[in-house]
Amino acid sequence: MTRFSAKARLLMDIYDRLFAAYGPQGWWPSDGPFETIVGAVLTQNTAWVNVDKALSNLWAADLMTPAAIRAVSDSDLAEVIRPSGYFNSKTRKLKAIAAHLALYDDDTNRWCSREAKELREELLSVYGIGPETADDIVLYVAKLPSFVMDTYTIRIIDRIGATPRRKRYEDYQALFEDNLPNDAPLFNEYHALLDEHAKAICHKRNPACGDCALREICREGKRAMV
Repeated sequence: MTRFSAKARLLMDIYDRLFAAYGPQGWWPSDGPFETIVGAVLTQNTAWVNVDKALSNLWAADLMTPAAIRAVSDSDLAEVIRPSGYFNSKTRKLKAIAAHLALYDDDTNRWCSREAKELREELLSVYGIGPETADDIVLYVAKLPSFVMDTYTIRIIDRIGATPRRKRYEDYQALFEDNLPNDAPLFNEYHALLDEHAKAICHKRNPACGDCALREICREGKRAMV
């Protein structure tokens, strides 16, 4: 019989409790692979409500293709994505990823047969693509197993008491990738559930511990309920 580590059991317990509480999330919320890429870039340092406005502007301006992004002027693109904040920097980032996609004839399906870590390293070489954005693209566009870490996920892990020894992005990611099956659908659903839980219950300030599905296994939750 297979023996699972304490960390593996804890992570699957978290997943099972969140799935029971929220059900399937159906992530990523987009109308196609390129919109997912654009959303992953635009969501850097801003709330999704602002990204949604910028995405709507891109659709209205007929700019939701890599070719259109390559063709539009920097100034025009910056104005369209202004609601997302840091619009000049994000214009350069969108231009860079659109240029990179030209190497694949704008066909993201060609990524799906790649090895996840190899594709991740390639994406990290593109201007403006950091670890979280690269993992978003690998998981939600290429549908390859790469666990996405963000402030929501890290907040929950820290409060539960499962913080890795070193608090780097890679160490939090390894906590999941080393203790869960290497399965893209599982990583997809798990990350989405963590984000939903952070938004609904595990707030940065004044978390609603009394309503938390994880309170019985959460260090901070147990303290709050004393």
